[in-house]
Amino acid sequence: MIAYRKSEVLRKSIENNAPLFFVFIIFLILWDILTLKSGKLPLPFFPWPDKVLNALVNDRRVLFISVLHSLRLLGLGYIAGASVGFITGTLMGWYKGISYWLMPIMRALGPIPAVTLIPIIMILFPTSFAGSVFLIALAVWFPVTLLTYSGIQNVNNAYFEVAKTLGAKEKYMILNVAIPGALPHIFLGLFQGITVACVTLIVAEMMGVKAGLGWYITWATGWAEYDKVYASLLIILITFSGVITLLFKVRNKFLSWQKGVIKW
Repeated sequence: MIAYRKSEVLRKSIENNAPLFFVFIIFLILWDILTLKSGKLPLPFFPWPDKVLNALVNDRRVLFISVLHSLRLLGLGYIAGASVGFITGTLMGWYKGISYWLMPIMRALGPIPAVTLIPIIMILFPTSFAGSVFLIALAVWFPVTLLTYSGIQNVNNAYFEVAKTLGAKEKYMILNVAIPGALPHIFLGLFQGITVACVTLIVAEMMGVKAGLGWYITWATGWAEYDKVYASLLIILITFSGVITLLFKVRNKFLSWQKGVIKW
């Protein structure tokens, strides 16, 4: 019975992903034709697939170390920004006085991309690594704060009335009514946060950090080794897709009680 279920899951997975694999193969064929076969795309700016694959194999150690550096930087900045954003959004959503003072600040700072602050941050912080962590945290903080606040504001008031009727205290209502009710919005903020965090990470590494995938791209570009640039872009695609997939799994675990309700 278990073996049958596993085979069914595998079969459905193959059926769902078959069109994607087909498109990917067509893409590789076209890429090869336009570069190596016909020369429509100029070399060395557009290396053929085999050369990119060789770069992946030959530079696998440096790429692996770069991935570890990038994940470390991303993890520190994302966790810091998401934690502060969650706390800030919760306080703003629950206390009108805090919302009154913080909302103008968010409206002023929110539209400014974090990467535009790189020249200032690199001067203020003692190391480029610390400055990059702060930049990523700042980029994550805004969407998490805003959507946590919005989620708590949109929780049905009837839930709070029932909790009050049953004698619930303020702490209980925040932790067991407001936050669980706002979880779909909170996770939406976390997804937006991881997107801007990935962009900020690569830009910060290209601008000043001496390790990571962004640094690797800058280094390879400086030597006109564009096969390594494309290899690193492929690694970025795989790495960040894995991070987002992991976040989806966390969301599904926490929001299992809303299965079939949320549409993203």
